[in-house]
Amino acid sequence: MPDLDPRVKVSHQKNLCNQLDRDQLRHQLEAEDFARKTISCYMYKHISDPEALRNDLFLRWSELNVRGRVYVAEEGINAQVSVPESHVEEFCAIAQEHFPKVKFKIAVEENGISFLKLIIKAKDKILADGQDDGSYDVTNVGNHLTAKEWNEVMALEGTVMVDIRNHYESEVGHFEGAMLPDVDSFREELPVVKKMLEGKEDKKILLYCTGGIRCEKTSAWLKDKGFKDVNQLHGGIIDYYQQVQAEGLENKFVGKNFVFDGRMGERISEKVIAHCHSCGKAADSHINCAWQVCHVLFIQCEECQEKLKGCCSAECVESLELPEEKQLDLRRLAVPNKKNFNKGRLRPSRLFSHHNH
Repeated sequence: MPDLDPRVKVSHQKNLCNQLDRDQLRHQLEAEDFARKTISCYMYKHISDPEALRNDLFLRWSELNVRGRVYVAEEGINAQVSVPESHVEEFCAIAQEHFPKVKFKIAVEENGISFLKLIIKAKDKILADGQDDGSYDVTNVGNHLTAKEWNEVMALEGTVMVDIRNHYESEVGHFEGAMLPDVDSFREELPVVKKMLEGKEDKKILLYCTGGIRCEKTSAWLKDKGFKDVNQLHGGIIDYYQQVQAEGLENKFVGKNFVFDGRMGERISEKVIAHCHSCGKAADSHINCAWQVCHVLFIQCEECQEKLKGCCSAECVESLELPEEKQLDLRRLAVPNKKNFNKGRLRPSRLFSHHNH
């Protein structure tokens, strides 16, 4: 591991985190007169001091005006960031100082602000899998397939393809014929996938996800559980589409690729396969309910967004239109409770009974 920036040694004298509020950050981004690139990368590699690496990366990438979300752990790094075009080479060079073999994936579309600020966290794992540490070798992964190889192999008889993403991701886009686990998070995914694949241990298994990181762990885990022929889409859906465009291949992915940033999706094919959760009309744009106590993630068409003011229901519109003081009262009274169209996190219950109190 290379020497860290010497300023990291005195990081206790400087608060290495964002100091501006959301409005200030958004104003900064909207005032920019240069283009950005949304980049993702990950790599499994032993890190002896994740906190020190976290501080080093935050200090140096902040100076390049990088925004995004980065996790560093003893097992490696997982990053999704927005980088000014003029600093892309510098950003990549800094990452490669610590991870020489890391591969970078460039976003398919730049249709809006992807990240407001830079957040880098030292965590236990770069990808929470719900498994005990050391229960399997995360480096013993499956075969990596190019887009061309993927198209060829998925057409073979007896091949089993699995979408290693959450239900709200596969709802708006997936490869036709893939198994689609009904899970809210990757933490739930591995045992569900294993159950779906019972009796198929000798079949050719194909795995895909957004950028490849979830397939790395899943393929290693399945191999540990006795699956013989495990394969994964190299670079995930993002890299698949880049290869399809560059090589003139047939695009086998239908719909939109959900992404975990402010854009919430990239158009991979023109076909819309999902429906508005409010009216049932064809739609595949995710939003969060405008009523902040709810803030549930769901799909809504433009007409319903206008009609319901970006809320998931008439009840949330009613709450949103209350005086600010009443809204604050409701937020204080909110208690966790599951809701429709959630993405697995606990959501506050609707407190409409309190409106007239």
